Amino acid sequence: MNPVVIVIPTYNEVENIQSIIEAVLALPIATDILVVDDNSPDGTAALVQDLSNRYSQVQLALRNKKEGLGPAYVHGFKWALERGYSYVFEMDADFSHPPEALVPMLEILKQNKADLVVGSRYKKGIRVRQWPFVRIMLSVGASLYVRIITGLPVTDPTAGYVGYQSDALRALDLEDIRFKGYAFQIALKFWAWKKGFRIAEFPIIFTDRTKGDSKMNSSIISEAVFGIVAMKWRSIFKN
Repeated sequence: MNPVVIVIPTYNEVENIQSIIEAVLALPIATDILVVDDNSPDGTAALVQDLSNRYSQVQLALRNKKEGLGPAYVHGFKWALERGYSYVFEMDADFSHPPEALVPMLEILKQNKADLVVGSRYKKGIRVRQWPFVRIMLSVGASLYVRIITGLPVTDPTAGYVGYQSDALRALDLEDIRFKGYAFQIALKFWAWKKGFRIAEFPIIFTDRTKGDSKMNSSIISEAVFGIVAMKWRSIFKN
């Protein structure tokens, strides 16, 4: 077993999953990969199982049904912690998160410069490709909204490209974070920050997917807008 595991949640990512796995395995770091698939009807799980037979570093966790990003990550994180990995990363399957950034992000954790490292779209400017201007402004506005509501000192609080020291991840009550969409990403960073863990941001270039469909929808946006207010209010009473 390697000391690092990359958790990749999937639903209908058969067009991307082999390429992203092989790109990660080609990096100059020793890492395992866990694909958490929500029973994709397009054959994603079957392809990952084939890849697992070829590459000992690849594992598949197959869930019964689509429940959302948050529950998939909770499943993957618990799997990783139970097996004693030192560093746990989360990333998307669609190449919006550049695999090569894993190398410097992991180094930040290994050098103990942070407990969490965020692959940030908005550190050192807006670093997004192939998004229309309106979508960029909505994303930047959402990040500002989250920072104002929560006080979280992270330029890209909705980012889904994050690495964790296992001790930091273990300290979070994962079962208590019940968001299903991108609000889950915000909640992880918020509660880690509230517990005093150090968060670093590493600037990446985010590129919109070219294959497969986006999982963004109105319910995910609504959950983030209203759920973050509820989370902040709850944190006051929790203190």
